[in-house]
Amino acid sequence: MRTVPLGPNDTISEIMLGTMTFGTQTSEADSHRQMDMAAEAGVTWLDTAEMYPVNPVTKETLGRTEEIVGNWLAKGNAGRLRVATKHLGPGDYSGEITAETIPAAIEASLKRLQSETIDLYQLHWPNRGSYHFRKNWTYRPEGDRAAILQNLADCTAALEREVARGTIRSFGLSNETTWGLAQWLRLAGDGSARPVSVQNEYSLLCRFADTDLAELMYHDQITMLAFSPLATGLLTGKYQGGAIPEGSRRSISPGLSGRWSDRVDATVAAYLELARTHGVDPVHMALAWLQSRPFACSAIIGATTVSQLDHALKGAGLVLSEELVAAVDEVHRTYPAPY
Repeated sequence: MRTVPLGPNDTISEIMLGTMTFGTQTSEADSHRQMDMAAEAGVTWLDTAEMYPVNPVTKETLGRTEEIVGNWLAKGNAGRLRVATKHLGPGDYSGEITAETIPAAIEASLKRLQSETIDLYQLHWPNRGSYHFRKNWTYRPEGDRAAILQNLADCTAALEREVARGTIRSFGLSNETTWGLAQWLRLAGDGSARPVSVQNEYSLLCRFADTDLAELMYHDQITMLAFSPLATGLLTGKYQGGAIPEGSRRSISPGLSGRWSDRVDATVAAYLELARTHGVDPVHMALAWLQSRPFACSAIIGATTVSQLDHALKGAGLVLSEELVAAVDEVHRTYPAPY
């Protein structure tokens, strides 16, 4: 398993274990098996959140995934996988992230995780909104600049206090923009709350990070933690022709949170054919492609089943030829934004 930089002073495995189905689609027993399997394969980090599990997200299940991870850690597994988690942020079940909400959210996560320290603490959503999850089609920046920057400065100070207290080791962002990340970097300077990562959707089907954000990540040593690197399973080919396998994410969410369309079907078909032509497994191609990017990147694999995780892990270490990477870019030019 390759490792890549995590910010300027740390490392992370090229595959990170995602846990968002732990507690709904994935039982606690299977969740523990996945964590064992990941650690044995050389994965060094897992990613969770106080919002998880999903499919569906409910008020009653908030924090359940952290509890499942905590139960695994408490069974003598502390240190086998380092833990990243997230502050919920604005949404149906929580308000804005502030300097006042951060300490309480961290303490609650630590209790569920049965831990004294969180290795990477992330803010799940910017207070000002995000263009992720198909909001890019109507995205319009808004809000008072001075108020936004004051909130960021206050939160930076709160995070620095948490590092000093020893409750968190490092800080990252999620569903963030280039402008937002740049402001966090400017306000943090060389302090302990300098962001080391940004967790955004990134895959062959979702390449918003490839221009302005790529330049910022490259020059400022920010690591991309790519969620949905297989586009919620679309890139496996299992949904081709409108198929909906029993127990799959699409059987619960037919539109895959706005990702499914006839245009996606055609785009995936082109990538599947590309993988076939080059004799590469399409799942392994999609994951290895992330390592061809100019910035450091780790793929968050959220597998519903142990067998799915096992298959993804077998692609670790694959290096795509320059010819195949160029061919991927040609497919991207033909289908630049399929969802």
